[in-house]
Amino acid sequence: MISSSTFARKSEAAGCDAVVAEGFEAGGHNGREETTTMVLIPAVVDAVKIPVIAAGGIATGRQMFAAMAMGAEGVQMGSRFVASEEASSHMSFKNAVIGSKEGDTVLTLKQLTPVRMMRNQFYVQVQEAERRGASQEELKTLLGRGRAKKGMFEGNLDEGELEIGQASCLLDSVLPAGDIVKKVWQEFLDGLQNPIQML
Repeated sequence: MISSSTFARKSEAAGCDAVVAEGFEAGGHNGREETTTMVLIPAVVDAVKIPVIAAGGIATGRQMFAAMAMGAEGVQMGSRFVASEEASSHMSFKNAVIGSKEGDTVLTLKQLTPVRMMRNQFYVQVQEAERRGASQEELKTLLGRGRAKKGMFEGNLDEGELEIGQASCLLDSVLPAGDIVKKVWQEFLDGLQNPIQML
């Protein structure tokens, strides 16, 4: 998992068989460069000879089609499968994900490890701490242990860390994983048959 061409080249030199190039639209922990998937994928494809798997903000077959057009050989989808029936995430979190709108996620905690999460009470506390110049130690204390578990797996939508990607705003239903795969694949095939219609 890399977030820049530099790390992609290092991964290739270290003997990796492939890289997952993840743009900063992704949920959870992100690279500090804040490079979008649309820029990152072609840059990494040009930088290495090993296969590139696109990630970050991809939740539909149309986006998969775009990633392949940029040279990716596959895609990784996280947020789409958080909102699947089989996911171990709490139903309250799944419902929050499919109810989210554009701008409901934000990249924060950049002093520690950048993480994209939904805006909630915990996020407000983080923002207030960062605004007044909280130290790394204070932010670590605020984050504590098990904050992500509390939100995503126990369903505490106020105090938990709700990691999810920007693509959550494209989701409107919790589906079986098999149905998600079929839907994404059909959208991708539709793009192959009529790419102009995808625009």
